[in-house]
Amino acid sequence: MSESIKLPSVAELLKRLWEHIPIRRRYQLFLLLLLMLAASLFEVFSVGAVIPFLAAITNPEKIMSNPTTLTVMGWLNITTVGKLQLTLTVVFVAASLTAGTIRVLLIWCNTRLSYAIGELLSREIYWRTLCQPYEVHLGRNTSVVITTIINKVGIVIASVINPALTLISSLILMTAISYILLFIDFEVTLFSFIGFGLIYLVIIKSTRNFYKRNGKVVAEKSTEVVKLLQEGLGGIRDILLDGSQKAHCKIFQEANHPLRRAQGGMQFLAQSPRYMIEALGMGMVAIAALVLTLQPQGIGGAMPVLGALAIGVQRILPLMQASYMSWSTLMGSKAAFTDVLEFLDQNIPVDINKEDITKISFSKTIQLRDIIFSYSKDTKQILDNISLVIEKGSRVGIIGSTGNGKSTLIDLIMGLLKPDSGVIEIDGVALEESNLRSWQEHIAHVPQSIFLVDATIAENIAFGIPKNKIDLSRVMKAASQAQIIKDIESWSSGFETYVGERGLRLSGGQRQRIGIARALYKQADFLIFDEATSALDSETESAVMNAIDKLSPGTTIIMIAHRVTTLKHCKSIIELIKPGKIIFRGYDQLTD
Repeated sequence: MSESIKLPSVAELLKRLWEHIPIRRRYQLFLLLLLMLAASLFEVFSVGAVIPFLAAITNPEKIMSNPTTLTVMGWLNITTVGKLQLTLTVVFVAASLTAGTIRVLLIWCNTRLSYAIGELLSREIYWRTLCQPYEVHLGRNTSVVITTIINKVGIVIASVINPALTLISSLILMTAISYILLFIDFEVTLFSFIGFGLIYLVIIKSTRNFYKRNGKVVAEKSTEVVKLLQEGLGGIRDILLDGSQKAHCKIFQEANHPLRRAQGGMQFLAQSPRYMIEALGMGMVAIAALVLTLQPQGIGGAMPVLGALAIGVQRILPLMQASYMSWSTLMGSKAAFTDVLEFLDQNIPVDINKEDITKISFSKTIQLRDIIFSYSKDTKQILDNISLVIEKGSRVGIIGSTGNGKSTLIDLIMGLLKPDSGVIEIDGVALEESNLRSWQEHIAHVPQSIFLVDATIAENIAFGIPKNKIDLSRVMKAASQAQIIKDIESWSSGFETYVGERGLRLSGGQRQRIGIARALYKQADFLIFDEATSALDSETESAVMNAIDKLSPGTTIIMIAHRVTTLKHCKSIIELIKPGKIIFRGYDQLTD
């Protein structure tokens, strides 16, 4: 994020966040506010109970001579000084324990609710990101998404939601305790608050720009660190072969050093005022003690008031520090908070959750008419006025030099990309947002680079199906058609064998055949193979192609390939030539 970009205020960001919090969590926040008010009342009671308690301990004769005290003692059947002291001790201890218990409960509720909201934000960002159009994913680095969901949402939980709740509760408690302290001794309390407030105000004013600057560093560098880690670990083979470990560590350090330095600086500034304020608070209590003892009632009369002030200050100073820390963490997290909200504000298709999606049949043809496409306004056209018809049940091959638009053409047919102009029709019905999901249910796609998850063979073939709902007989049939079942059965765990991260425990040919089995498991009526057999030897490829050719005559197959022999079962061949044009050929024309 550039230094020149002005970030919104924390209040504006919190308002945007509120729009993403569901009604149930808002109701819980309201209950939490009520708990904060209850905690403030018990704090007031516990501080106020100090005066009669200390008065009964230090000067019982005076308190016994008070008409109000005698009236209350009569109601409670208290007849001796000892009973009065015991009763006030029990009341004071009970008030203190209750106030402390409610404070602990308040912290627990704050934390639980903060992380519950954070869990919701992570899920919402992941959901909205998965729902974005394919072209959005093409222009986005996955490290940005991963950093936002894992790191920046964590920052929002720990440095926005929790501090915001802490700040509110601290302000409520401080207001309540301040009220009782002002009632006990107006001048001393007012003087103390003005002193403490000025110190924190000076600190806030002097560190505001520091938090903004370092917050941006943390937001930017945390994304860069994840990106570098992904690239380094993803390219470990080349790093080991090149012996370039030091170079990659140096690049990592250049991003990691300012990140950790900024984090450390903000942590120091957030915590350091506490010790100075505590020392000042003790000094003010000592001055108050001196002033009160010089008054006519002496130390005995001053002791209850002094005790109440001391306990009040002991309670209020941590609250002031908590308020300052909450403010500082909020300021330092604005950049990360803004990034999280940008992901939360991603639009999703209005019909993404609709159960009654518009159905689209495929029993005749796929027709492309006058298709023009480029990836951006600044790049040349990949496809230029393409028109073609693919019959239901046909076997179509696609060839062409690298960069001529083979995969782009397939992405358009699958509805992953939208043409700049022209129309794609399925059985004469134009492909659009309302029927896109229905059309994609007809399709199974096998890319050249197969994505495998670190799970079992069965889970990778039935990709996206819950484990308890996988049809193993269907998995075995698909594996047999993809010519991988013999390999699987030779392993001790069979279909329960784990493939490792990105399938690294398997050979390239095995990964491709699992990808083919995955497509066949879907039992789709439109199969697309994008260089799907490039890692197979000729014999295995021939066996796979023969099995695929024996599929239902109603299954439409498109194959992209560089090897001409891969296309021998195709009845027609489409060749893409520059600049984004096509010509139609037969298999015999390619082999002549």
